[in-house]
Parts: sequence; structure tokens; C-alpha cells
Amino acid sequence: MPKPTLDDTDQALLALLRENARAPTAELARKLKLSRTTVQSRMERLQRQRVIAGYTISVPDEFEASLVRAHVLITLVPKQSAAIELALRKIPELRVLHSVSGPFDLIAIVAASSIGELDRLIDRIGALDGVERTTSAIVLSTRIER
Repeated sequence: MPKPTLDDTDQALLALLRENARAPTAELARKLKLSRTTVQSRMERLQRQRVIAGYTISVPDEFEASLVRAHVLITLVPKQSAAIELALRKIPELRVLHSVSGPFDLIAIVAASSIGELDRLIDRIGALDGVERTTSAIVLSTRIER
């Protein structure tokens, strides 16, 4: 599928949906100064093109304030990426997994109920067959999230 081209209206619609993915179509239309049917058809087109791949929840920090979050930088043994990804998918504490360039292969964002649980979680990730090494950084606060 070719890469979709997004015009300024598509970009504005996506920005509004990032703020509130459950915003009513009528509200989006009002903010964009478009008809409700135009907004609906644009959303359907963006979904077909997989620009909008789904709707999700975002749990505010105050609801997860008791959790200890960390970024776990993972270095893999060569050619182990698929197996590691499959194993990491089974870890419910894992929130996000990025494949990255540079000295690390993956960055996992995890959340645990305590420092002790986080320590055990990082050990569990490090013990996966194909993980060469992990380095972690505990998140103190989130300054900007879009």
C-alpha cells in the first residue's frame, strides 16, 4: 500500500484525535469547521489507509502514580529479535517496545508495582534467551506526553 498523503485538514484531525480519540464527530467537525459527514468520511479513509490503526486508552499518571516506570535498553544476540519480541509480548508489565538504532537494539518501557518488582522484571528480561545485556533508567516524571 502506498504511503498516504495527509493534507492540513488531515493533520488537524489527527491532532484533535491525539488529544481525545473518543471525541464525537460533531465536536471534531465544529473545531475543524467542516461538516460532520466530511469528518466521518476522512476518518474512514484514514482508517482504511491505516493512518488511524486503532483507538486506545491513555491512563493518566495520577492513576499509575504508585507504579515504578523504567526504560530498559536491551542489547540482543544477533538474529534473535523475533524470538525476543515474542517473549516480551507475554510480559504484561511491558507498556511499549521500540526497535532502535545505535548501541542498543530495543527499548522497553515497563511499569512495576515496586522497586523490588521492577528489579525482578529487569532480571526476567535479562534472562531471556538471546538477550545479551540490559541497561535501565527509572522514570522520575513525565514532562511532555503527546
